[in-house]
Amino acid sequence: MPDPIRAGEGDHAVTYCVGLLLDAGIVLLSDTRTNAGLDNIAVYRKMFLFEKPDDRVVAILTAGSLSITQTVLARLNEAIELDDDEVPSLMNCDTMLEVAELVGKTLSDVTVDVRSKMERMSQKASASMLVAGQRKGGVIRLFLIYPEGNFIEASNDTPYLQIGEHKYGKPILDRVVQSNTSLSDAKKAVLLSMDSTLRSNLSVGMPLDMAVIETDALKVSEKRRIEPDDDHFRAMSAAWSDALRRSFEDIEV
Repeated sequence: MPDPIRAGEGDHAVTYCVGLLLDAGIVLLSDTRTNAGLDNIAVYRKMFLFEKPDDRVVAILTAGSLSITQTVLARLNEAIELDDDEVPSLMNCDTMLEVAELVGKTLSDVTVDVRSKMERMSQKASASMLVAGQRKGGVIRLFLIYPEGNFIEASNDTPYLQIGEHKYGKPILDRVVQSNTSLSDAKKAVLLSMDSTLRSNLSVGMPLDMAVIETDALKVSEKRRIEPDDDHFRAMSAAWSDALRRSFEDIEV
């Protein structure tokens, strides 16, 4: 399976977000760490959910510069609050493609504005986003938006997309995720993908945010915050480590 992310990697070392597009729906997971160090750890939500009952559901996951992602979300929320059909917003776009185009344009515009200011101080800023959801009458879709505003879309051949520190959590997704994977197995896959990332990169950190959007539900079907002391996640992590060790020992060279 191809690795979909290339643009803007350098600014994503302290984030991991993943989305799975399945026949049964979409499963999304993000960490919350934005700044890691011995004395300085900041937590900030990276998953944002928007709903209009029986009409649409949209989820946005963010990675990269907070100065960019916060401004993008502020502009998108401002457009929603205006409630003006003449002003494009997440709540009045006719299709999920239009939603992706709107988020892409907003991200591109903000990136240009912020970069011009940062470059004067010899600093760089970049961000990328996952956009997922469904509009009434349309199909459920998942997009990866690059800093320049262009995007790619998940498909049956590539049923997942990642942003941020993605390499550690990618192998399990390549091996187990297909479009017909159940939502239950998908939740297990993204959590173990995150567990692998947490173990290999200390700059990605808990708590975690997980959301499930079932196909044609037009709402967030499940939303969960997973804290560092979550017994279920700890048990799953330990069971996965034990299973890997047993399998490793059983393989003959």
